[in-house]
Amino acid sequence: MERTVKAPQHAALNIERLLQFAMQNGLVEQLDVYTSRNALLDLFGLAEPYQGELPIEKLSSPVALLEELLDAAFEAGLLEENTTTYRDLLDARIMGLLMPRPSEVVHQFWNTAKTTSVEAATDYFYKQSIDSNYIRMDRIQKNAYWLAETTYGDLEITINLSKPEKDPKEIALLKTLPQSSYPLCLLCVDNLGYAGRVNHPARQNLRVIPLELDGEKWYFQYSPYVYYNEHSIIFHEKHIPMKTTAHTFYRLLDFIDQFPHYFIGSNADLPIVGGSILNHDHFQGGRHKFPMEKAPSEKAYSHAEFAGVKAAIVKWPMSVLRLSGHNKQQLYKLASKLLEDWRAYSDAEADVLAFSEKDGQRVPHNTITPIARNNARGEYELDLVLRNNRTSEEHPDGIFHPHQHLHHIKKENIGLIEVMGLAVLPGRLQEELADIAKLLTGEAVFGREIREEAGHPLHKHAEWIEALLAKHGAALPQDAANAVLQAEVGSKFMDVLLDAGVFKRNEAGQAAFGRFLTAAGFAQL
Repeated sequence: MERTVKAPQHAALNIERLLQFAMQNGLVEQLDVYTSRNALLDLFGLAEPYQGELPIEKLSSPVALLEELLDAAFEAGLLEENTTTYRDLLDARIMGLLMPRPSEVVHQFWNTAKTTSVEAATDYFYKQSIDSNYIRMDRIQKNAYWLAETTYGDLEITINLSKPEKDPKEIALLKTLPQSSYPLCLLCVDNLGYAGRVNHPARQNLRVIPLELDGEKWYFQYSPYVYYNEHSIIFHEKHIPMKTTAHTFYRLLDFIDQFPHYFIGSNADLPIVGGSILNHDHFQGGRHKFPMEKAPSEKAYSHAEFAGVKAAIVKWPMSVLRLSGHNKQQLYKLASKLLEDWRAYSDAEADVLAFSEKDGQRVPHNTITPIARNNARGEYELDLVLRNNRTSEEHPDGIFHPHQHLHHIKKENIGLIEVMGLAVLPGRLQEELADIAKLLTGEAVFGREIREEAGHPLHKHAEWIEALLAKHGAALPQDAANAVLQAEVGSKFMDVLLDAGVFKRNEAGQAAFGRFLTAAGFAQL
């Protein structure tokens, strides 16, 4: 039975307002409006468009209109459940009817890059990704964000509140759904225009830009939940696993040749020290100056075989060698040699072993998290972060991973974004920190249940809370309590990075870093 909206005039009016927004922001042109209008009328089961006078308005976002249309869709039975997941599936479908074809977006992008600048092209593409509600700015703006002053500069702290939690009904439903292998993952180009399902987001409003890196086809898009300005994803055309090789460095340098205003980096390619998606080769980029980029060089080095490349240890909690120079080939070759040397390097005194044996197989442990940018001197710059994913009885989650006493704040992998100094902390912390603030102001009392009941939301923080109360007391003004917690969380994140650092920031650790660089052919200046 065909379903129609109960309040057709209101829905029809909102369709016209949405079309007006799309026209104003270049999502559709005048002739496209007829097609988009008819497609939306069909979707909502409306016989004809709104006939009244349309209010002249200039909205900054389509979200409010979409929410009203999604309410109408639920009333008409177009939504299986009125949950965020089902609303998001229809949301993307609606906006997909207001988008230019993928090929038209690509043509516009490269034409803008050619006639104006690549910076203007990314400005156009980023705005389109926001206007089409592919980038969910309404949710991203809910994220908590602050700077935390540390020995290593101001670290950036975010609490991720932008990804909505699943409804309990949906969680139960997910267990009963048949397995699907299409698209193979969230990064495959097959997602372009995909209608989605409860366990895979809709992507009708996704657009991607094809480009070539080191002679291979890759795609450029923005992340729907941007963690920093113009947070982009660059992914291989094929569903192939992450692998850090000499080609990786060349691709990164190739990208910043084409997008000189962006940085680009790669997660490491091994479990524990890698990112969340290791089955599809990809990079992350954007226009943002991370704390690590601002960190100064500490000890300068040279390499006899690569006279045109400058090298330096960076003053950073993790073990970073910064290479810079104008000669792209030399930089690429030295980075490749360093990767080869590091993969084979062991130093038992520093807990660094390149390989271990498991079931008769040789298991590698050393890899690199690389980041490329153009620096202020107009040079290519590569930050090479040394990683090792060994585990031990004492540290089963990873020797160079946040240790257990930090898991109440951060337990997840330390990927590219965290490596560069931006903490992406779990959403649960927002409410937990608010409750801890009440203990610091005296609004609530630190009771036995926090310390003893494992199910208590603050139980995991009990030891930390006791230390905070001993240090700051329980009578702080609200603003002071909030400031204390922000500073203390920043300090915890610094400790997370220090744990993830292979060569520790003490005399013995830095001596070990020097031993590796000497073994790799570097000489301190």
